[in-house]
Amino acid sequence: MRQIWSEKNKRLLWREVWVALAEVQSEFGLVTRGQVRDLIAFQNEVDISRALEIEKQIRHDLMAELRVFADQAKLGGKVLHMGATSADIQDNADALRIRAAADLILERLSKLLLMIADRVEEWADFVIIAYTHLQPAEPSTLGYRFAVYAQDLLNDYQALSELRKNFKGKGFKGAVGTGASYADLIELENLQTFEERLSARLDLPFFPVTTQVYPRKQEYQILSAMAGLGASLHKLAFDLRIAQSPGIGELSEHFGERQVGSSAMPFKRNPVSAEKINSLARLLAQMSRTAWDNAANSLLERTLDDSANRRFLLPESFLVLDELLLTSVNLVRNLHLNALRCEQNISIYGPFAAVERVLMALSKSGADRQEMHERLRQHSMKAWQDICRNESNSLQTRLREDPAIGEYISLEDLDELINVGNYVGDAPQRARSLAGEIRRLLS
Repeated sequence: MRQIWSEKNKRLLWREVWVALAEVQSEFGLVTRGQVRDLIAFQNEVDISRALEIEKQIRHDLMAELRVFADQAKLGGKVLHMGATSADIQDNADALRIRAAADLILERLSKLLLMIADRVEEWADFVIIAYTHLQPAEPSTLGYRFAVYAQDLLNDYQALSELRKNFKGKGFKGAVGTGASYADLIELENLQTFEERLSARLDLPFFPVTTQVYPRKQEYQILSAMAGLGASLHKLAFDLRIAQSPGIGELSEHFGERQVGSSAMPFKRNPVSAEKINSLARLLAQMSRTAWDNAANSLLERTLDDSANRRFLLPESFLVLDELLLTSVNLVRNLHLNALRCEQNISIYGPFAAVERVLMALSKSGADRQEMHERLRQHSMKAWQDICRNESNSLQTRLREDPAIGEYISLEDLDELINVGNYVGDAPQRARSLAGEIRRLLS
């Protein structure tokens, strides 16, 4: 990702666009084949130090690079940039960089999705207690919980794929997007063919209508999708931080043998990778706001008040997301499951999830639903107090010993209702189905 957004690669792409322009212009008789060959010979001879020296004097980065290139290619340099404005070069190069960066993001995300699909299948039947309002609720499976993360990430993958597929360059339309300068060179009736040849040469679709620059809205759209992906990664990491906390303790990120958790507290095993993901995702979420401003505030045919922030907005957004994905892959790959703690939490909180089943069974057997609701509530509150005193959950015993309940439900049926290990609906099947869909799409 750093290579894609490096200063050298930016200048190489500028030169690629210049050479493509000269090649197509040669087809219209404006440039000789010898001039094109001269440009190609020096296309990769980027001299950043020399370009920066010139930029200090003229205060225009693209013109500085143009002068270096023209000085190197004595023959071809005479025709460089013919009919073009800076944005014809810069915006097409930026589109190529953004597409290359998006391809890398999609590659990383695909790897993460397939890895999570493995976890979904591995834990599809592994029963855990689920939490709503950060309070123990009913059973689910760990695979189903991870299917939630996978579903969000799959949606992000599809959204980013569509945006990448449709990402466009400015094309070659001159100072205000009318193509007037090129029409003077090759005649008005040739403009469409001229751009079609350049689009094919760069393997880049062009907007049919632009101003001096391509619409900045497409950058807002792709940065918004990236922020959405960041939100999915943030939830995954935040949930893991909660799951690693002592109160739950079911999952934890890898902690190296020589890893230090705290400078003051040697016993600490902090979830630093998950915290890093949350920190960077929080930053990424703000990037699309600036991209929105760039789109909304590009006045009339173009103002330059987006230029300075785009120089770091675009690379930093992709670099942040790249780091988020790399960290997430390592986090999921090395995730530790504390199966014993999962079983303990089910034994502590699982019986409460059976109360609704017991109430329905009582009502179905003819008991007064309101009366039984109150009896079950009282038994539940007392059992909760037992747990708060660090005693085992007494709910099942209390229900078995209540003659009013026994009048309607046998002990065998009551025990079966309280066994919530199979009270997970079709969660395992839906989790596996989603994992299979991911594999079909990405494998």
